[in-house]
Amino acid sequence: MRRFLVYLIAAALSLSALSGCSDTASSSSSDGSSQVSNSSEAAVSSEAAVSSEVSSSSSSEAVSSSEAVSSSASSDASEASSESAASSESGEPQQQVEVSAAVLKGPTAIGMVKLMNDAEQGTTANQYTFTMSGTADEIVPLIVKGEIDIAAVPANLASVLYNNTQGGVQVLAINNLGVLYIVESGDTIHSVADLKGKTLYSTGKGTTPEYSLNYVLSQNGLNPETDLTVEYKSEATEVAALLAEDTAAVAMLPQPFVTSAQMSNENLRIALDMTAEWDNIQQQNGGSSALVTGVIVVRTAFAQEHPEAVEAFLQEYKASTEYVSTNLEDCAALVEKYGIVAKAAIAQKAIPMCNITYFDGAEMKEKVSGYLDVLFQQNPASVGGAMPGDDFYYGA
Repeated sequence: MRRFLVYLIAAALSLSALSGCSDTASSSSSDGSSQVSNSSEAAVSSEAAVSSEVSSSSSSEAVSSSEAVSSSASSDASEASSESAASSESGEPQQQVEVSAAVLKGPTAIGMVKLMNDAEQGTTANQYTFTMSGTADEIVPLIVKGEIDIAAVPANLASVLYNNTQGGVQVLAINNLGVLYIVESGDTIHSVADLKGKTLYSTGKGTTPEYSLNYVLSQNGLNPETDLTVEYKSEATEVAALLAEDTAAVAMLPQPFVTSAQMSNENLRIALDMTAEWDNIQQQNGGSSALVTGVIVVRTAFAQEHPEAVEAFLQEYKASTEYVSTNLEDCAALVEKYGIVAKAAIAQKAIPMCNITYFDGAEMKEKVSGYLDVLFQQNPASVGGAMPGDDFYYGA
């Protein structure tokens, strides 16, 4: 039955379009463009895909599968609590815990590089094994089967996983804010209002880049359907090529494609920072959400069984993100070492605009829940069909 659940979630992620950093920032990489389109921002579920997958099995099997997952999750949680209590009552010193972690090639991995390097050197509190994946679809089955304990994933994928595993994952922290930028070679765009009447090239049709763009446009008084033309392309490399061919073109691109494009076109400039525009809306409306690219999730059963290991991870991960912001050159070298971005030179220019950050607890909950609600209002399937409950937010 667990295999059925894996298939169900895989179907829910069939319209993935992830818009962020990848080792494909090098324009000469032939396979990079497919990795970037799949590996860094928005894993969006499709109601049609889920319905199609479920219809291939009998209704009784679907119900049985749901009950099996619920029973398994409850059993795991109960066993985890009992073992944790027994360990703490014994007073025995805590042994180094083995933690299986996964990251995507993109912004969600950059904040982890110092921790990954420390783990190689054997200087971490936990014993980590890291898996680097090109797409979210590679990570999802491993989380569901309990083979991955902690993972850096797109924010809405975390909600999809929570809903499809009945609370089987929790979000630990925000690790990335937005990586989307409006760029042009000219000097015509200085505010969101200036996009009126323009043709804007982008990627991510039917996924979180589109929903984020629609939100920013509508909150600034523009109708995404009538006040401008948004032409969606399948890959960021295609958009970058259009910018190179047409000096009047305006586009929304993620990092590191912005940096990569700028390195080959000195006239290309960042006109609008979508993260800053989102923040402006919050200030004007008294909101507290944020444009969230990535989060860190943990399997609920693992968090209950190893609370000390989770706390140790959070401390080490926070230190890793702080290292990124204060040791840019060294961090860029590590980003190249782990194959997240092809060249350290590109990484060094792109990292400051990838919004590597760390938020946990109540502040994390405010930002993530507000962001997920924006997605939910446009397409409930993008967050797994329902807003996650309070238990989704670890430590909040």
